[in-house]
Amino acid sequence: MTKISTLDRSAGIAVWRQIMETLKADIVSGAFEKGSRLPPEAELAARFGVNRHTVRRAIAALTAEGILRADQGRGTFVAAAPLTYPIGPRTRFSEIVSGQDRAPSGRLVGSATEEADALLASQLEVPLGTLLIRVKTLRVADGVPMIAATSWFEQARVPNFVADYAESGSITAALKKAGIEDYRRKETRITAELVEAEDARQLGLALGQPVLVMESVNLDPDGRPIQITRARVAADRMQLVVNGT
Repeated sequence: MTKISTLDRSAGIAVWRQIMETLKADIVSGAFEKGSRLPPEAELAARFGVNRHTVRRAIAALTAEGILRADQGRGTFVAAAPLTYPIGPRTRFSEIVSGQDRAPSGRLVGSATEEADALLASQLEVPLGTLLIRVKTLRVADGVPMIAATSWFEQARVPNFVADYAESGSITAALKKAGIEDYRRKETRITAELVEAEDARQLGLALGQPVLVMESVNLDPDGRPIQITRARVAADRMQLVVNGT
């Protein structure tokens, strides 16, 4: 590759900072579009005539500013504006994402059956030991992982949920196939924690990064709990907005 350098080594400004400012100008000018992957470190090092460590420091600074986003195992990307995610009585991932001109999708990560422990039995208002379906999903917007979630449903009410979700990628559609035409959010509890290893792999986050945790209960039209969810949200990609009631 032909070396292209805009650096002034006599300017009294650290070389890594000059690289940072040059890359920032490239992004602002549209040379790198939002959501696009940045060239590899080796390619950038050749462009500026520096070592990869210097490039890495510039990229780290841009990532800290939220201009770039590092997805573990995938590379470094120009960060899009965080997705605004309103939480209210009708919280629907697909509708929220589509409403912001992004393409939503859902992936089935895993599923199992288990007996309801005391906490889940209380939340779902079922007897202790009731057979539940546990579903792990990954919610994605424009190909970018946003939410890793674990949900529980009473198996007797949604016996084909796993297959229906795998086909549609939509919880709303899968519930409709079980005869549950609508549902509403009873409550959402929001906390924060450091990402765990499995979620880090799914969300493309480095270990030690924070995630927002949403624990929610959804009710069917008769007011009966139908779904318990514990969702882990990539904190730098989504802005949670709690709507007034």
